Amino acid sequence: MSVQSLYTAATGMGAMETKLDVIANNLANINTTGFKKDRANFEDLLYRTEVYPGVKDTTGNPTAVGTQVGLGVRITSTQTDQRQGTLQQTGRDLDVAIRGSGFLRVVDPSTQDTMFTRAGNLDINANGQLVVGSAQTGRLLDPPVNIPNDATAMVINGNGEVMVQQPGQVELATVGQIQLAQFINPDGLLKVGENMYMETDASGPEQAGNPGEEGLGSLVQGNLEASNVEPVQELIDLITTQRAFELNSQAIQAGDQIMQNISNLRRF
Repeated sequence: MSVQSLYTAATGMGAMETKLDVIANNLANINTTGFKKDRANFEDLLYRTEVYPGVKDTTGNPTAVGTQVGLGVRITSTQTDQRQGTLQQTGRDLDVAIRGSGFLRVVDPSTQDTMFTRAGNLDINANGQLVVGSAQTGRLLDPPVNIPNDATAMVINGNGEVMVQQPGQVELATVGQIQLAQFINPDGLLKVGENMYMETDASGPEQAGNPGEEGLGSLVQGNLEASNVEPVQELIDLITTQRAFELNSQAIQAGDQIMQNISNLRRF
């Protein structure tokens, strides 16, 4: 009596459950600034080979096919869709969006680690420094940018140059330079929450530079990058995932019923 179908279908249910988690996270972050959606990838498991392809038949000729029964599926990885999100105009001087590749460089105050983000909703802390607008952690831009107390207006150019207007001055004064970082494999970055990423061995070392140089994107002041989640596609994936989960559960029920029938036959 074989129970392999029960375990095989169970792997399918587990894989669909993980995919559902990925879809739910995408939908939950549909309004998260700079969010990049994820995709769950699958791979089949080992096969039980009963007859190898190419085995000689009774006439001595190799057979064209064999008999192999698959043992299920598993999640092989989740990959991030790094495509550009729509730029949404806010009109706020401290909002910057990245058009193209690259991440803003910030420093975590507790660990002094360099972190990276696509969320450009900046603000000014009590010391006049540009920080990421977060109520949890005040992460400074790296390199730091200090805004004078008497600044009446601020301009952030596409190349990351930060300039301010001061009383009694006709020309704008440059007060800092925003840099971006890019990676040979951005999918390898570690997601740590709060719109932040960290460098890993998989991502490769950061390549920092000014916006608009060496393949880096440019900055757009007064805009924020929206999430690249596509609601219609996510809903389609949600429905197909739910149906696949139900089908796997029905396969388990069918296998269990067959085992019961076989058990009843043995009583006679």
